[in-house]
Amino acid sequence: MKFEIPKIYPITDVGLSGISHTEQARRFIDGGAKIVQFREKHAAPLDWYDDVCEAINLCRQNKVISIINDRIDIAMAASADGVHLGQTDLPPSAARRILGDMAIIGYSTHTIEQVTKAIKLDVDYIALGPVFPTKTKQNPDSVVGLELIRQVRAITRGMPLVAIGGIDLANAGSVFDAGSDSIALISALVGDAPKIAQQTNALITQFV
Repeated sequence: MKFEIPKIYPITDVGLSGISHTEQARRFIDGGAKIVQFREKHAAPLDWYDDVCEAINLCRQNKVISIINDRIDIAMAASADGVHLGQTDLPPSAARRILGDMAIIGYSTHTIEQVTKAIKLDVDYIALGPVFPTKTKQNPDSVVGLELIRQVRAITRGMPLVAIGGIDLANAGSVFDAGSDSIALISALVGDAPKIAQQTNALITQFV
């Protein structure tokens, strides 16, 4: 499918924000977000299923794209618009068979070799990172920097490219200048929960 990815790509984090996925989504949407990824690295599926179903329904009501991080089963059960997969998750081909042709499938990469393989897969966008140092992963991959974004942009053949990792309002412009179509953000948006809508809107106002 042809997928035009929004330039600002918020990702939830319950531990960092201290509020539910649904409330984070509500604040992202209030700030103008057009896509939300729901990321849950610690809770068992049953513990966040009701929350994410409510969040996805909220997205649907507001015509906002909903993506589930890693969990194809949750994406299918909750009728999300798609899934975002990492290098150690089920392969995109399996996700496509399960979720169907209309699902949005994103895929994380961290090296030029992984990107070279990813552009041959049935995915709708590629994520690359971490661009800058990040604290949202316990064991983050090596920082890729802006130069790798430029190199990847040259070989992605029009496939949407999402940069992630340590991006905030101060450095977002340099990431777009390097060639990224979209920037995914976690701590820069949800690190201060009362300001989620404000921070989201500030990025959208400046770059969209």
